[in-house]
Amino acid sequence: MVHATPASGTSRTPVTPSRGPVTRYRPPDLFDQRTHAMARLAVPVALGLLYGYWAAAIRRDAGPITGWNLLFGFVSAIVFAALCVGLLTVAPRLRREMHALLWAVFAGIAFGFLYSQTGETVLRSTGIALAVAVAVFAFNFYRYYTHEDASGRRIA
Repeated sequence: MVHATPASGTSRTPVTPSRGPVTRYRPPDLFDQRTHAMARLAVPVALGLLYGYWAAAIRRDAGPITGWNLLFGFVSAIVFAALCVGLLTVAPRLRREMHALLWAVFAGIAFGFLYSQTGETVLRSTGIALAVAVAVFAFNFYRYYTHEDASGRRIA
């Protein structure tokens, strides 16, 4: 019978060894700690720039690009990125309910702010933001409930 073998130079621990304690196969980590630390800051900044551009484009409404429009976009980007970095720092330390609630509030406020820039009423913007927040909460709570224990540690 033919069996697949791991590539030379890589170690692979079997999922269920015949003897000894049960160990699980863990794929190799492609990026080191420095890369993860840079990505932890670069991703929110990139998302913030995208959000700021989107907010400025909605506010401009096909009119001319002005200095105030650029300022509005950059301020929106800075606030979004700062809140995102803060949330990425604080939220994982919380229990799964609060973790999901913080992401839901963040998503609801971010979407509601963008929707309010279209000129819709405050009531409609609030309603749609609440709908987005409820959907994000349901998704994240399910995800954290199935992947973490009650104190917020990942299940191995």
